[in-house]
Amino acid sequence: MTVRLGVTGATGRMGREVLSAATGREDCEVVFAVNREPDGESVEGVDVESAGEFESLVADREPTAVIDFTGPESAADYARACAAAGVAFVTGTTGFDDDQYEALEDASEDIAVLHAPNFARGVQALVNVVGDAVQDLPGYDVELVETHHNGKRDAPSGTANRLLEEIEANGEFTERTHGREGEAPREAGEIGVHALRAGNITGEHEIVLAGNHEEVRLTHRAEDRGVFAAGAVDAAVWIAGQKAGWYDFADVISE
Repeated sequence: MTVRLGVTGATGRMGREVLSAATGREDCEVVFAVNREPDGESVEGVDVESAGEFESLVADREPTAVIDFTGPESAADYARACAAAGVAFVTGTTGFDDDQYEALEDASEDIAVLHAPNFARGVQALVNVVGDAVQDLPGYDVELVETHHNGKRDAPSGTANRLLEEIEANGEFTERTHGREGEAPREAGEIGVHALRAGNITGEHEIVLAGNHEEVRLTHRAEDRGVFAAGAVDAAVWIAGQKAGWYDFADVISE
């Protein structure tokens, strides 16, 4: 089956990567791509149309799934429109507030929705092992450092927050400390969280566990955004056959 894809944020960093990944595959076809200000541009041979026409494009082109890497407000709007049209929705957008996140959850009652802060298979492997590491090293200090390009909006990153959730679920931690300044000795039960923004760095996450005169470092480094785009297209192809509900990238990897 050929999956028919709609792509939002088509001229952004990730939108371009998604279009590059999707147009090179035989199991999917890009039926439209939109951007807030298209300016008559074409990406990977796909004409970029106005995001204001999203609902009519969904109705006319009949996509199987939509892939979104935009911003929290627009992603929530796209999710609502997809739910109304019965089109599966895949998003890697992060930084949602409670109302925006609720819009995605509401949409999942009518369509298949897959939200992942990171579509790299290596990151999913890191999520899978970090909980075990925390359980195996009780009482060890834990610090998380994430580094991204200077244009990333949210901090900590969505991936960092997902890793922090896994750490907290598997250890006895009471708070997150974001950076340190002045007299700031480490407190028991805290997780140190540090966000770096510089240059064109694609993405790096490192977890440090230290105690008992030893340290363990778990690191994932993305060398190209294409790895995220390929994972998002994998997710869109996979979700096309799923019933309404909430999914994450671990579901795709497990199959």
